[in-house]
Amino acid sequence: MKTEIRLSGSGGQGLILAGVILAEGAILSNLNAVQSQSYGPEARGGASKAEVILSDKSINFPKIMDSDILISLTQKSFDEYSKHIKENSIVIVDSSIDVHGINAKVCKAPIIKTAEEVLKKPMTANIITLGVLSSVIQDVDKEHLKKAISKRVPKGTEELNMEAFEQGTKLIAAM
Repeated sequence: MKTEIRLSGSGGQGLILAGVILAEGAILSNLNAVQSQSYGPEARGGASKAEVILSDKSINFPKIMDSDILISLTQKSFDEYSKHIKENSIVIVDSSIDVHGINAKVCKAPIIKTAEEVLKKPMTANIITLGVLSSVIQDVDKEHLKKAISKRVPKGTEELNMEAFEQGTKLIAAM
């Protein structure tokens, strides 16, 4: 088992933290994980991505060329990274994104809308994304992801972030 995941959006959406949490949840689930990140010089508002490789074997190369799973929270990130997906990949996008020109299983979910309108906290989009992703990646135990979330989010926001995670799992269940 080897899964290469690219989480992409804009700076400030928390996707780098989501990548760190995903990698930690995978390690707690007895998998090997490598996480890397990059973001534009603009930081907030500029392009950002986190890449996570999960495997039950050694990981010899820490970079992703073409992803098995692509997550995009902005149109710009979708347009850039959808060119670099494997055949039969899974693409998870915010429902605001115009998906075009790909041959993949597409899951559209109102991630940003849920963060803004249901939880009233736009900063929870990253954890909602992890909830959606947790239903797609069966090898990472949801309880281990929750443990990693609690460890990594700012103190005092654990309950809000657990609710964000649950909202994400509900979004994918509704599809």
